[in-house]
Amino acid sequence: MSVTGLQKAFDGKPVLKGVNLSIRSGELLAIVGGSGCGKTVLLKLIMGHYPADAGQVLVADHELPPDASGGSPLLDIGHVSEKQLDQIRMHWAIVFQRNALVSGDVFENLAVLPREVKGMKNEAILPLARQALVDVGLDPEFVMHRDREELSGGMAKRVAVARAIVMDPVIILYDEPTAGLDPEMSAQIQELIGATHRAQPAFAASHPGVRRTSIVVTHDTELLRRLRPRIVMLHGGTVLFDGTFDQFVASHDPHVRPYLAQMPGLHLNGATA
Repeated sequence: MSVTGLQKAFDGKPVLKGVNLSIRSGELLAIVGGSGCGKTVLLKLIMGHYPADAGQVLVADHELPPDASGGSPLLDIGHVSEKQLDQIRMHWAIVFQRNALVSGDVFENLAVLPREVKGMKNEAILPLARQALVDVGLDPEFVMHRDREELSGGMAKRVAVARAIVMDPVIILYDEPTAGLDPEMSAQIQELIGATHRAQPAFAASHPGVRRTSIVVTHDTELLRRLRPRIVMLHGGTVLFDGTFDQFVASHDPHVRPYLAQMPGLHLNGATA
């Protein structure tokens, strides 16, 4: 995935002023930065939910034959048809900050994307749903037919992750996945994100060059410490920092240091991106 010169403004107010970013297959990437710096806007531009004002986002279409390098061809997401965009998104999944579970039971939540995106029937979805629940540490017999309203906060978050992995995605995007959770539950979700990232999609068996890529928008310093992702910090509409966790916490940049001090409070309060 490649982001070049990306710009976006709302009501005349610039949010992104020229973001350049290259994300490699198999990478675990955290996007950080102060509230309102454009982290979630960047996610939505990557997914094609917003049109860019300038610049481009190149993403892999895993449904096309490999190119000369053996990888999936990169397409400009701003210049593809809706049909082709749907084809690209077949290999993506997103976990929302507030889970965004639909009304109904857990199975309905797990079935909605396979049913709508891949046209699968319930009989084919059920074993995938069971496995996804096992993968996120839930007992399918206990939770499969529980209503959304009966789930604890931690269970709801796990179901949101299960809904993502039931699609066997190549790319998973997380928007503040641990915001507002207590430290114990945050630690469990952090471990779950790491385990999900390391578990390669079945799709990779027929496409050896494909590895699962995870992009996490977060203010959670403990998640960064535990998972050690590549860290990209947005500030002033551009990429201010791009490096390792150790480089991030050791940085003497006058914008990084205050943000590091603010991160625990932003995370606790579930500050917007």
